[in-house]
Amino acid sequence: MKKTPAKKTQTAAKAAPAREAAKAVAPVRKVAPSKKAAPANRAAPAIKKTPIAKKAAVRAAALEPVYQTTTIVAAIDVGFGNTLTLRGEGPGLSWERGVPLECATGDLWTITLPGTAHPIVCKFLINDAIWCVGDDYTVLPGSSVVLSPTF
Repeated sequence: MKKTPAKKTQTAAKAAPAREAAKAVAPVRKVAPSKKAAPANRAAPAIKKTPIAKKAAVRAAALEPVYQTTTIVAAIDVGFGNTLTLRGEGPGLSWERGVPLECATGDLWTITLPGTAHPIVCKFLINDAIWCVGDDYTVLPGSSVVLSPTF
């Protein structure tokens, strides 16, 4: 049997709708990346700080507490063989047990407390037993003060 041209036409007619359906779908186009976008292997550029952002950073730094050492000197002669201690609220201090001061001279006792951002409230004691009279002392952080307690 010979193939007739009519059969070819029928086969071509069946394939025509499939070709037309393929033409109906839009072709996929590749979009070139924008010049502003950073390539995937590069880090994004740093964000520039505006004057407002700079002011906000300065304000935030000003609000952070500053920790400064505080030196307290007591000008008093407590007598030979006695010691002077300090109790209170602050770094290394408590109201239950005194911290001894160092005798610099016969009538000067010193202590340097680690950095704090809060005022130090304290009171002196002789031999960690006899309290000084008067109100509690309040010392600002970072200051160096000379106090004269009385007993």
